[in-house]
Amino acid sequence: MMNTRKVLSAVNRKRFGEFIRYKTTIVTSEEKSKAAQLFEGLANGDRMKLSKAITMIESTRSDHRRISAELISMCLKESGKKNKKQKRIGFTGTPGVGKSTFIETFGKKMIENGHRLAAVDPSSARSGGSILGDKTRMPYLSVADNAYVRPSPNKGDMGGVTKSTLETIILTEAAGYDTCFVETVGVGQSEFMVSEMVDMFVLLSQPGAGDTLQGIKKGIMELADLIIVNKSDGNLEIASKRTSGNLIDALRFVAPKSADWNPQVIRTSCVSLLNIDRIYDTINLYFDKIEKSKRWDKIRTLQQRNWMWRQINNLIIERLHEESDVSEAAESLEKRVLSGEIAPTTAAYEIVDLFLNKPKI
Repeated sequence: MMNTRKVLSAVNRKRFGEFIRYKTTIVTSEEKSKAAQLFEGLANGDRMKLSKAITMIESTRSDHRRISAELISMCLKESGKKNKKQKRIGFTGTPGVGKSTFIETFGKKMIENGHRLAAVDPSSARSGGSILGDKTRMPYLSVADNAYVRPSPNKGDMGGVTKSTLETIILTEAAGYDTCFVETVGVGQSEFMVSEMVDMFVLLSQPGAGDTLQGIKKGIMELADLIIVNKSDGNLEIASKRTSGNLIDALRFVAPKSADWNPQVIRTSCVSLLNIDRIYDTINLYFDKIEKSKRWDKIRTLQQRNWMWRQINNLIIERLHEESDVSEAAESLEKRVLSGEIAPTTAAYEIVDLFLNKPKI
């Protein structure tokens, strides 16, 4: 069993070195120059520079993180000068509901109506990587001049999005994309995180999923601004009407997020293009309403606050694992938890106390 006092003493001796290491968060003039070059490329709509910038923010290298932070600051300052905001729309739904196919179909409609569209597509958490990802199901958007599809590895992050998803959205806005779609990797209890990054949250359901109301968490329905029943064609048309009716009934028991908008349920088909125009008009109506009510500004303010606290949580976890002494103590405590010697809560408190350099009470 590890001697806690010995580990704590070792942590004390490291503090000056840690202080010097944290000082390296200061951005150098060279790094500022690289950030400025990337920003200039984004402002000119350079897709290669956009891809390079996104790769930069996904990197764990310390110099890349400093450049990324500087670049994001530049983008946010520029965004603050503009009167028009990028429309950020999140899409979620159970696997097999046809999210990628719908995004491909609806994205084509957006482009035909003069929009420049970016689609952020986190990949599977199991592999941690993305081999073209859902680009194979987005053949039109993948090559369209006014579209940009970015598959990004999820790497097991909670909420169906990556740690850098919001930064990626910011970069696409700086590159001139007036609309950004965010497709989540699935639907689950933690999926609400995507709603904190977007202005509109769209839930896709499939006909005959029956137990649709049991399969979909009530919390996700409470977050949805629009529910789309996909695959409403052929033999599934009758089932889709039934599912749509069930969802409309269920929404009567869900309090709207605000007084300016009541969530709607719309059936659609990517084969027959049923109600694609109606969905387009409904989304535009939603943004008109939140703009007039000034709720859009409040949504963006909450996005910034939630972003800050997410980053704080991420950094604490990362730096906790970077401390070798704390990691060793955590490994020892984990074995004691697994053997039933101590409670998980007790181990958690001890690990955090070691990390924060606080004596045990």
